[in-house]
Amino acid sequence: MPSQTAIFIDAGFLLSLGGHRAAGTTLRSAFTTHYESLIRGIVQSVKKNTGLSNLRVYWYDASKDGLFTEQHKRIGLISGVKVRLGRISYNGEQKGVDLRLALDLVGVARTRAASIAYLVSGDDDLAEAVEEAQDLGMKVVLLGVNKPESRLGVASVAEHLALTADAIETIPDQLLDSVFTRVIEWDQNHSEKSALIAKATPGSVRGISDTRTSVPTPAVMAQKAVQQNSAEPMTHSEIIYSSGSGRQGYQGNAAYEQNELAAAEEIGGRVAESWLAVTTQAEVLDLLADKPQLPLEIDRTLLKDCAQVLGEWTTDQQKIRRVLRSAFWDYLDRLM
Repeated sequence: MPSQTAIFIDAGFLLSLGGHRAAGTTLRSAFTTHYESLIRGIVQSVKKNTGLSNLRVYWYDASKDGLFTEQHKRIGLISGVKVRLGRISYNGEQKGVDLRLALDLVGVARTRAASIAYLVSGDDDLAEAVEEAQDLGMKVVLLGVNKPESRLGVASVAEHLALTADAIETIPDQLLDSVFTRVIEWDQNHSEKSALIAKATPGSVRGISDTRTSVPTPAVMAQKAVQQNSAEPMTHSEIIYSSGSGRQGYQGNAAYEQNELAAAEEIGGRVAESWLAVTTQAEVLDLLADKPQLPLEIDRTLLKDCAQVLGEWTTDQQKIRRVLRSAFWDYLDRLM
């Protein structure tokens, strides 16, 4: 097996972490990425760590119908980079990305084209492919984004995948800070103007109410949820651990832990703030026309941002999801 490396990058994973680091949100319109500098920097970092040349960088992303966008074409023209595309499904989820990555990882190991694979991903579904590549003689190293407070030391990596890999290394912080840039700082006047103009023509917008009580605030939703789940007044909540799953549970009369609720409310407002900073008046009107339904991009951003802060399993809770969406709308309501 040749003594060289191969780098496999899940673009959605890397861009979410880098964008959140720079702009506080995974909303792609809120930040820009210097792709060539990012890829070159990762290659140089890997070479510095191993002293080996690199076979190829595999860049995995998704697009409508699996077709190359102009951005994908620019990335594909970078020397030594192979772009592999999955599809974006109707509900906005990536399809086929993990499968392509897994097949390429095992394929490179089977042909012995590289001795060390660097994997930029956190998806637990890749663990089996990692083990198969290892059985074929390849060393697999996870390359993540530094997060000291995490038990693994990296952000958003599944524990099973981390245990499967041979080692975990991190992308230099200075590289991430140099290639991810917030688009613009939030502009109070711009946001208020967009919201007020959208509200000024309620007759032309389908389904907009003239009252601000049409969307309950997260605090109101929380109180209702507590009342529905307990016949007694809410007192306090205590975090406990279930011996079955190892996840946090709750003891007492509270329906869910209040710190997580407050964090979800803050995240929902922050996504609304970031979205308004880069949107147009026409986009505000389009958003309000479908109220209370949110566009897939915004809804997925809320969930990704929440996962960055509270973890994937917390984001799966329906009560947390309702608070995220309600907080987004409540933020807009306060400007109208």
